[in-house]
Amino acid sequence: MNKTNKFCQSCGMPMSKDPQGGGTNAGGTRNGTYCSYCCPNGEFTGGEMTVGEFQEFCRRQMEANGYNKIMAWLFTRGMKRLERWKK
Repeated sequence: MNKTNKFCQSCGMPMSKDPQGGGTNAGGTRNGTYCSYCCPNGEFTGGEMTVGEFQEFCRRQMEANGYNKIMAWLFTRGMKRLERWKK
């Protein structure tokens, strides 16, 4: 049984905004914990990145898609509290 989170536990994006409805596991099943941008095919995007590097990567992606720098920063500032980054 695969629960769906309200927010991606890697980047914090609302799962309702994910055009594919969530990422996929290696076997192709839907992953309700991570979005399709962060976890396609069972592997993390930027798998070797630190949380700080991933935040910067996400900010750049958001800015490239029309978000201003302040909004991109606001949306990524809480990433270190998400499941993927807790250690």
